[in-house]
Amino acid sequence: MASRLTLQYDQIGDILYIETCPPYAEQESDELDDEIIARSNPETGQIESLEILFFSTRLRDGTWQLPVTAEMYPLKPLDDHGAESS
Repeated sequence: MASRLTLQYDQIGDILYIETCPPYAEQESDELDDEIIARSNPETGQIESLEILFFSTRLRDGTWQLPVTAEMYPLKPLDDHGAESS
């Protein structure tokens, strides 16, 4: 099931968090690339979040790519109650 991406930047730690769900203790961690940490669902193996360390340095260095693939779709409009309309 597709999930919205949430981006959060920790300015003190210089870490960008990209998440599809809040972190939880059972998630498995794996370093995908230099200082890019993936947190995965232990049952499905699906990546649920990325932690990109030293993010501002990466921005200063110019264009770079994440070591993951993605399919992105527009969100459906929300109804008056905040739910996706069909």
